[in-house]
Amino acid sequence: MFKNTKAGSLRPVVSMLILFGPALLLILISTRGCKHKFKKLDDYGKLPAYTFTTADGKSVRNEDYKDKIVVYTTVQATCPDTCSIALWHVDQLIYQQLRENRKKLGHVKMVSVVIDSQGNPSDKIGEVQATLKRFVEGYDPEIWQIVKGDPTTIYNIKHNGKSLMEKGKKYFAGEAYTELMMLVDKKGHVRMVLPAKSESTIRKMREHIALFEGEYDRKSAQQK
Repeated sequence: MFKNTKAGSLRPVVSMLILFGPALLLILISTRGCKHKFKKLDDYGKLPAYTFTTADGKSVRNEDYKDKIVVYTTVQATCPDTCSIALWHVDQLIYQQLRENRKKLGHVKMVSVVIDSQGNPSDKIGEVQATLKRFVEGYDPEIWQIVKGDPTTIYNIKHNGKSLMEKGKKYFAGEAYTELMMLVDKKGHVRMVLPAKSESTIRKMREHIALFEGEYDRKSAQQK
């Protein structure tokens, strides 16, 4: 039998294991007595400054997500579930985890920029948000913000000689950025970019959110 004090200290670990599984096990193994082996994500640099508009007409900027972890995507207005991103998997693998664990993960947000069939900014923000309210269980705009504006503002990034603005017929609307999701840390730096078109890459993004949790928890423990 564990003593009460020990059991209390284990509760956060058990909760995180249930939530993130293998990804968190990687974190626990890599940090136990081996600080130099702790896995950190790449740094693509600071997310470019932007101004987007919500369905309520409010402006949102980088500073509105200060000290937050944010997942950015696009979302296509006329076929949000299948065109630029695999919306169902984004919902089930990322959003529902955030919604169901908002007390622990209230600092993790999602922002999706509405685009049209050509990858251009779209004004159909109200329609997209209405679709999410119908089909996404417990949709909460405080967790998942749908916005309008120019998505190329935030995707105009290069890393290791490769641009997120790559063009090609294999991409939706011929633009790579329309299919990409970006993970941004609490300091506003892009730390991971993955395609949002498949279950495997979206699941991987969820695991990287777990890596962030482990990284921040480790820093917090070191400061105590």
